[in-house]
Amino acid sequence: MSGKRMNAMWGILLAMGLLGGLCAQAQDAGWKQLWNGKDFTDWRHVGPGRFVIENGLLKSEGGMGLLWYTPEKLGNCKIRVVYKTTKNSDNSGVFIRIPEKPTEEWMPVNRGYEVQIDDSQDDYHITGVLYSLTKAMARSGKTGEWNTMEITLDGPHTVVTLNGEKVTDFTEGQPVPPKVKSYEPDRGPRPEMGYIGLQNHSDSDTVYFKEVAVRPLK
Repeated sequence: MSGKRMNAMWGILLAMGLLGGLCAQAQDAGWKQLWNGKDFTDWRHVGPGRFVIENGLLKSEGGMGLLWYTPEKLGNCKIRVVYKTTKNSDNSGVFIRIPEKPTEEWMPVNRGYEVQIDDSQDDYHITGVLYSLTKAMARSGKTGEWNTMEITLDGPHTVVTLNGEKVTDFTEGQPVPPKVKSYEPDRGPRPEMGYIGLQNHSDSDTVYFKEVAVRPLK
């Protein structure tokens, strides 16, 4: 192959690489990754159990505890969490609107909201609801597959979609069922801005997370 043809080929390959990179950037425009995929920088754990990093994924072990994002409170944003369960009864949750920095595992339960992860429960405790507070509008969890959960925090308004289907649409002040079980959250208002976290529930629950990202509302 002549030098000119070789240079032309390298030029085409370079252009294709740049174009692919630009497309990937455009597709993910505006999303900030909160977990770096390597270590626990900016994250802290409280309560029993732990998270470990396994093959580039966060894996829940034991519990009940919470791995929470330390740098700032989040609000008026969209949060994207990509996770996978191993069986339909695996239990975890994405906590939002936590008013203070957690020092133990129960304050976030009673003063924040848990967006539930558990494909085996009833409509008030199924994946994508605000645990025991809202009724599922859809049951779209996929056990054993990667699921994409998007949580929109728009002032006092919370919307949760799971794999593209809306599961929760709740605004502060709307009626909720009474608290029945001792482990269900206390009722009452939550703040518009709060810390977020991921729950490790128990020895019998294994949930993997590969992405936690945030994007401001436009």
